[in-house]
Amino acid sequence: MSKTSESVVQAARNLVQGLSVLAFGEPVHTVYNPLEYAWEAHRQYLDRFATGPKKVLFLGMNPGPWGMAQSGVPFGEIQAVREFLKIDARIGKPPSEHPKRPILGLDCKRSEVSGKRMWGLFQERFGTPKEFFAEHFVANYCPLVFMDSGARNLTPDKLPAQQTAVMFQRCDEHLGTLIGILKPKYLVGVGQFAEHCLLRVSKSGGFAQKSTSGAEPVKILRILHPSPASPAANRGWSAAVEKTLVEQGIWGEKTTKRS
Repeated sequence: MSKTSESVVQAARNLVQGLSVLAFGEPVHTVYNPLEYAWEAHRQYLDRFATGPKKVLFLGMNPGPWGMAQSGVPFGEIQAVREFLKIDARIGKPPSEHPKRPILGLDCKRSEVSGKRMWGLFQERFGTPKEFFAEHFVANYCPLVFMDSGARNLTPDKLPAQQTAVMFQRCDEHLGTLIGILKPKYLVGVGQFAEHCLLRVSKSGGFAQKSTSGAEPVKILRILHPSPASPAANRGWSAAVEKTLVEQGIWGEKTTKRS
């Protein structure tokens, strides 16, 4: 384990501890925390890939029910986790499991579209995890999964403010710590919510405003969320995201055209 990944692992442990004491009421019926029951897989992800300063940090909102909720990896679509990232760890069970959303771990047969699109683009663009993680890292703002009584997914932005105030405070603190450790030049919110989290933590002084080199301020931007609920994402998410990242100077132009 590198010194950087060790610091990121400790930050994740602190976040788990800070969130474990929180309670949620209606409309929340069931809460999963993959950083607890899928800790071995999550730590494997951090140990392998949070190994040094990064140029780019991609930030998502919270785990999807068929992605990180199952695998412990941000945007962790099962096939990508097993075949691209080569993560193979024991996945446990949450203390209270909703019968309509069982945790099957890496044996889960459902595919999360958002994660398939994200990791599919990174694999196509960079070829190997080593090449991608040399300058990039992917994280989620909040590690918790929320469901109503019917197992419908509830995103953190849709919960009552009185239930999320302390949670957001602790997630903000963790985000600031993570950015301080990885020292990225670009902070990329995957969707509007994540972008707003980055802007809020930046304005509060939650992390240093200089990148690794110290020569330029950290730049915050947003890319289109890959969710299939987004009509725009369904009209060519990968091409749209590549265009944004190239225009912002994060990625260079591709030498071959997308088929």
